Amino acid sequence: MDHHRTPLFTRLKEHAANNPVQFHIPGHKKGMGTDEEFRQFVGDNALSIDLINIAPLDDLHQPSGVIEEAQRLAADAFGADHTYFSVQGTSGAIMTMILSVCSPGDKIIVPRNIHKSVMSAIIFSGAKPVFVSPAQDPNLGIDHGITTSSVERALKRHPDAKAVLVINPTYFGISAHLEEIVELAHNYNVPVLVDEAHGVHIHFHEDLPISAMQAGADMAATSVHKLGGSMTQSSVLNLNTKNGYVNPQRVQTIISMLTTTSTSYLLLASLDTARRNLALNGQEMFDKTIKMAGYVRDQINEIEGLYCFGKEILGGEATYAMDPTKITVHVRHLGITGYETENWLRDHYNIEVELSDMYNILCLITPGDTEDSVNTLLEALRELSKTYYKVGEVKELVVKIPEIPQLSLIPRDAFYADTEVIPFKESAGRIIAEFIYVYPPGIPILLPGEVVSQDNIDYIVDHVDVGLPVKGPEDRYINQVKVIVEADPIF
Repeated sequence: MDHHRTPLFTRLKEHAANNPVQFHIPGHKKGMGTDEEFRQFVGDNALSIDLINIAPLDDLHQPSGVIEEAQRLAADAFGADHTYFSVQGTSGAIMTMILSVCSPGDKIIVPRNIHKSVMSAIIFSGAKPVFVSPAQDPNLGIDHGITTSSVERALKRHPDAKAVLVINPTYFGISAHLEEIVELAHNYNVPVLVDEAHGVHIHFHEDLPISAMQAGADMAATSVHKLGGSMTQSSVLNLNTKNGYVNPQRVQTIISMLTTTSTSYLLLASLDTARRNLALNGQEMFDKTIKMAGYVRDQINEIEGLYCFGKEILGGEATYAMDPTKITVHVRHLGITGYETENWLRDHYNIEVELSDMYNILCLITPGDTEDSVNTLLEALRELSKTYYKVGEVKELVVKIPEIPQLSLIPRDAFYADTEVIPFKESAGRIIAEFIYVYPPGIPILLPGEVVSQDNIDYIVDHVDVGLPVKGPEDRYINQVKVIVEADPIF
């Protein structure tokens, strides 16, 4: 297919150039009715294509024109049989995947370090999660992927599962052996769904982990906006229908149910143009990005007190491949937390990182980076080391990772059960009815239906005390939590 074409973006530009007299929403009408300061900052061109699903521009809910063409081009670029644009982000695409294959009571095999959107879909569907523990890195304090052997154990115990969900790659850039997992699941006639939120770029370069579509997975939710150059909140859902596990008509119905009827054509146009750029220039763009990331990693590992893992971490079942553009800087040898590091970089160098946790910061090297930007980061990290690293004087932070809680109720049942509010520090042994998670990355520490342990309480309190963004409960300060009044366990 001709990837120089941008059918949707081209049609939007033509429509704006025709300057039609508008008597439809949005009411700002090409920016004329919006705040003047906002208009001047955003620009007339952007506002002129902030449009809706009028006939010349097709309709995302039932595409038959330029949106359908744009989605076909995207499918070709990503090696998919069908691609659906999402203006609900990858969260919406993930929920679509799960709701497309799971009904109330169905089992779905998922890693415990899932994004909260996975659990939202499990609650919506009434499905029963079968959790697989991800491999934990006791030195770095992070989770990696799930292993083929752990998936095999889950499938042997639950051969009636309706799907296996895999994260590829993780937030920190680590991939398990996805091809093996796909082959294994398909031997059980179980489809594989992939959370590929952090892997839009991996399809376009051979030195990056294999993509979901390349591995033969059945569906993959992919954040084009994260690393592919489209606007925030724009993503794609890729389908492989060759194995017969996925019904594209069902997927279209579900994604339409979850999608606003006021679809943003700015977001859709950015997907169309990002696909063009990835298809035509992805190899060259990520050649440069990978080389730049390699330089950054090498330089960081020469700084006292800091460590940035590379290929030496590979070789295990859960660490089969890595995305070198993810720069995870381990800081516990400085005696400070990742959160303190994030704030120090912001205050002293005006640097914003992707995320921080107790022991690490994550920085993303993308095609948008320059020699100047990465050298600013390196200069800042060298100064950070000078400030905090003192041989023999620093007490290193001890890595603590709590055990995965016991699931005692289907999350949907827990979410809708009769509840009471009690002090969080007194909740050990009770079944929680709320999410508690750190965002980013949005991975739940506790899920509705899980039994709270004292380790969970201590772990969450430690995160709150150092200022990490712990979220989820109705009490934003997490002094109180909702727990189940009484319930019969399901397991």
